[in-house]
Amino acid sequence: MKLGLHMPVMSWEAGPTAFRATLGEIATTAEAAGFDSIDVADHVWQHPIMGGPYEPQLEAYTTLGFLAARTERVRLMALATAASYRAPGLLAKIVTTLDILSGGRAMLAIGAGDYEDEATGLGLRFGPLAERFDLLQETLQVCLRMWAGENGDERPFEGRHIRVARPLNVPQALHRPHPPILVAGSGEKRTLPLVARYADACNLKPSPDIPRQLDLLRRLCDEAGTDYDRIEKTAPFGFDVGERGEKVGEVIEKLEWLVGMGIETVIGWVVGVDRIRPIEIMGRDVIPAVAELGPRRPPATVAAR
Repeated sequence: MKLGLHMPVMSWEAGPTAFRATLGEIATTAEAAGFDSIDVADHVWQHPIMGGPYEPQLEAYTTLGFLAARTERVRLMALATAASYRAPGLLAKIVTTLDILSGGRAMLAIGAGDYEDEATGLGLRFGPLAERFDLLQETLQVCLRMWAGENGDERPFEGRHIRVARPLNVPQALHRPHPPILVAGSGEKRTLPLVARYADACNLKPSPDIPRQLDLLRRLCDEAGTDYDRIEKTAPFGFDVGERGEKVGEVIEKLEWLVGMGIETVIGWVVGVDRIRPIEIMGRDVIPAVAELGPRRPPATVAAR
């Protein structure tokens, strides 16, 4: 099992004037501790479940660029990119840029979006749910066009909602055949079929429904001609190891529960992450203990340049 560090909350004690130093220390400590990935939330207002719009929130891809400069190994992504917030050609270019400047470590983690107030508040596109899923599918198709071959598949793309006259992408992403794609969500009617057709990873809610959802995903992969075993099975979670590591056993138990249902990678927020010590406890006591629980995946493939 691999563990990723998710940073959805930035209501840190030191405040925004110390964000640069705090983020840098979190990133370098997490990488040294053995986390497989670092990701941030794609919100421009803090989500209500995390405290609401008056809590601090940085833009995701700018933050990932900073994290790319402070790390050498971890995968980097926005969990999950709202498909409607950026034009798909621009999104592919943004992720390509992150991939190049990080040395081939970018992932596109993407979903339909779920925070209408921030979108309408800042003038971002946000339609009905069915339309957002259509946009998600067409965005995936455009990104794959942009990442095809040496310069992108330059044929025009004509979808119901998106038109791209020339999906040209120079320079091309380093990760080949393209930066890995994670489609986030557990929806069985729209999300899991998109995983089966387009994704390299899924991100399922941590619930007893996971085995049934993975069975469905296997069937959908068979129908789509996709190798089910190639898809990385991930889930979000929370890591609360306690002030002195007194809750490490509870965290390991929960991770064993998830891997027992078929989850390979857990992407979680660390309680007290800005205090740094909880990250160090994760690296000392949790990451080594769960490393052998699930199958290991080969390292990312980066094109020679």
